[in-house]
Amino acid sequence: MTSPISTGPGRALLAVYGLFALAAGARAAVQIVLRFDEAPLAYSLSAFAALVYILLTVALARGARRVALAALGVELAGVLVVGTASVVDAAAFPHDTVWSVYGKGYLFIPLVLPLVGLYWLLRRR
Repeated sequence: MTSPISTGPGRALLAVYGLFALAAGARAAVQIVLRFDEAPLAYSLSAFAALVYILLTVALARGARRVALAALGVELAGVLVVGTASVVDAAAFPHDTVWSVYGKGYLFIPLVLPLVGLYWLLRRR
């Protein structure tokens, strides 16, 4: 059964979150397995971002609106905090995370995506 929040444009949102879950998860796995000692904070943050994207994908697919809203809030806060920290103190982030410089390595999609998600969910009340 399709959830009401994963219909129409919500399907595109669901697909993008699924893609980001896969991309961030694969990136974090490779970083942690091969080079964790080089930048443990950055690589742990990438893994955390992947977990948030996985949670969002599942929540959107199942229509768990409250869980999705909470996860979108965590994602937006993470992008803003990590993005700002990586700009203010670049030395603290010798290697990029998914959310470094507000998602610059992912064409700033991590900054825009939670805003689109919040708009979609709040509009569908």
